[in-house]
Amino acid sequence: MSDKSSIALHGGSPIRKTRLPYSRQSVNDGDIQAVTEVLKSDWLTTGPKINEFEEAFAFFVSEKEAVAVNSGTAALHAAMFALQITDGDEVIVPTMTFAATANAVVFQNGTPVFVDCEPDTLLIDPEKVEDLITKKTKAIISVDYAGQPCNYDALRSIADRHSIPLVSDACHSLGGTYKGQPVGSLADLNVFSFHAVKPITTGEGGMITTNNVHFAQVMRKFRNHCITSDHRERHNAGSWFYEMSNLGYNYRLTDFQCALGISQLSKVPTWTVRRQEIANIYNTAFENIDAITPLAVRKGVSHAYHLYVVKLNTNVLTATRDDIFKALNAENIGVNVHYIPVHLHPFYREHFDTKQGMFPVAETAYEQIISLPIFSGMSDDDVSDVIEAVKKVYNYYRK
Repeated sequence: MSDKSSIALHGGSPIRKTRLPYSRQSVNDGDIQAVTEVLKSDWLTTGPKINEFEEAFAFFVSEKEAVAVNSGTAALHAAMFALQITDGDEVIVPTMTFAATANAVVFQNGTPVFVDCEPDTLLIDPEKVEDLITKKTKAIISVDYAGQPCNYDALRSIADRHSIPLVSDACHSLGGTYKGQPVGSLADLNVFSFHAVKPITTGEGGMITTNNVHFAQVMRKFRNHCITSDHRERHNAGSWFYEMSNLGYNYRLTDFQCALGISQLSKVPTWTVRRQEIANIYNTAFENIDAITPLAVRKGVSHAYHLYVVKLNTNVLTATRDDIFKALNAENIGVNVHYIPVHLHPFYREHFDTKQGMFPVAETAYEQIISLPIFSGMSDDDVSDVIEAVKKVYNYYRK
């Protein structure tokens, strides 16, 4: 075993002089020019770029409709509103996800019914979904955790058998495919996030895709306070009159953000390939390290690799996951953990009576997982630094 000076956590020299984040946006001069052109135009929000972005995005994922909103959370909320989720309704949600997936159900006074995940992929476990369906179940939300599409054949079969809508939380998986079908076309409603670390960014932003024209109309009103027309529509019609038909929200996305989204969208195929290349390099580098197990990838899918998540086998280490996290951070490798299972958050413990032990697969995984840096702008040297840091920390802590 190395002495303590060998790792930065105990005074050794870090692998990198500057910090490598676990993810970051990629913005070039073309993106900046697209935004600048809108900033010089007459429309900063609710203008022509909204429709342009929606049409481009719908075409990209092979759906009829796309509705732009100002965050992935807003997209989830709009989807729940379109499905008329309300008090007494249940929606099945994986616990291994970001809190927003479940929160959107609660926003509509519905009840999220949590479900455990598959141990090797951490995707929603379809076998456990069926057991949770009751007369109160009004939707199933799948989550393409880390960027891998879920088992949509199984989920669609369950949803259709019970006449329940299927919602895909695809915030991680833009650019991925399932049996040749693009993510965004795999469920009744498909939800995306354009946060800075997502596959494309508008700073903050989100989108819902669907083939259901009625759902799209409902969500477009919902993002604008449920007012019957937006400012540009009234401007074009030479009218001032509007009515609020329901309780909606201000979830509008700006024109300059949409310009950035349009510019970024064209780069998705190239960026996806680069993240897949990095993942393959990692897989090869770690295949003989007994303490590291990358998540499994199912046949027939193209993984978008928003995240590169590994499980740590702490039985062969003298350290916990948290120790490894601290050690890699000290090497200036910006690791992260995705996620604390939602049912363990204090809000859900207090208001929905969830508790430790309810979902053992997710809970066990949470104690083991760590996300290594992966984003399209990483250089080969960056990738090598991550691998070198992981091996350095592993060699120090191995039994």
